Amino acid sequence: MNVADAMTPRDALVTVSIPGTRDDALEYLQERDFSSVPVVKGEGDEEEFRGLVSRQTLIEHPDEDQLALLVEDGPTTTADATIEDVAQLMVETGARRVPVVDGEAQRASGSSGQSPQDGRLEGIVTITDVIRAIAEGEVAGETQVGDLASRTVNAVYAGTPLTVAERELSHSGVPYGVVLDDEGEMCGVLTEVDVLDVARVIDGEAETGESIADQEADWKWEGIKAVGGRYFPTRNVEIPADPVCEFMTSDVVSVGTTRTAREAAQEMLRNDIEQIPLVSGGELAGIVRDIDLLEAVDE
Repeated sequence: MNVADAMTPRDALVTVSIPGTRDDALEYLQERDFSSVPVVKGEGDEEEFRGLVSRQTLIEHPDEDQLALLVEDGPTTTADATIEDVAQLMVETGARRVPVVDGEAQRASGSSGQSPQDGRLEGIVTITDVIRAIAEGEVAGETQVGDLASRTVNAVYAGTPLTVAERELSHSGVPYGVVLDDEGEMCGVLTEVDVLDVARVIDGEAETGESIADQEADWKWEGIKAVGGRYFPTRNVEIPADPVCEFMTSDVVSVGTTRTAREAAQEMLRNDIEQIPLVSGGELAGIVRDIDLLEAVDE
């Protein structure tokens, strides 16, 4: 199975263009629940692919408004590459969406999987496309998820203000947090998408305290801001300070250790999720992320 068989072609893609602003990308990411959006310059035959802008970059650079300064380089592929090739590329680079560019332009750049300076965007192949290939039996997927899952689980407390939880997800470098209740039991999952859904772009400068708990709350910013030395005097993205339990997904889908990558892929597609808690003997034992399933493709 080749990338051309699985990718979303250029004529079905929505892109943002340079010159532009962060609002152009944020609106698209909120509407489509994607982790990133392709950025192009020019139109028609003159169009050139310039990179991607991700939701994480928008959160981490709240004061940058110019789209050109938010664009990230990353891996690219070609339409004639195999799904196994692109799965390996995603595992090696951590990329969730790999732009498919004109093969001639990529070879001329000598990029070997890195974005060429110029090139025509032909489509996008996403991690979901590879997960679908696993689920439908187009590629290998018989490895048990117990052998693929990470045993290190990122967790957040249900009562944590969303503003603090968003920073915790950012510092941890993963797009999810398993939510724990007062007894330390799993009661939900919070993802970057959940945060982005309720983020609000505001104009001008804003005091940090306007988007966090008040000074009488159990969680005081003065006590939190010293951790890691992070402080935001202004912010263009406002996030509610209500507790995580109001924004999490409480109906959690889980898998056992003997389920296969194919079965887990089918669950992810059925429930439109990117990670599934691994449960053994009724206890949380790990996390299976969609990118973990890509390891099964080469088995």
